[in-house]
Amino acid sequence: MTKAELVEAVAKAADVTKADAERTIDAYWDTVVKTVKKDDKVSWPGIGSFSLSKRAARTGRNPQTGEPVKIKASKAMKFTASSTLKTTLNGKK
Repeated sequence: MTKAELVEAVAKAADVTKADAERTIDAYWDTVVKTVKKDDKVSWPGIGSFSLSKRAARTGRNPQTGEPVKIKASKAMKFTASSTLKTTLNGKK
């Protein structure tokens, strides 16, 4: 699903304009990113949580030459699905 398709689906489901839906979705993601960037966790009961994952600097290898390459430390956003979402996706046991 593209962003445009998501905006259209949310607008239809919430009975709002596409512009309102897009502003709301953008505001949601901006808030999630700003919060996680501060190393805080964002949880949505029944869906999951977003948190910051820190990767340490390490030495890798260039696959073409085999030469060692220094890989800088980095941060990434991590999503962990809730047990409710996992059950919904996988069906009941």
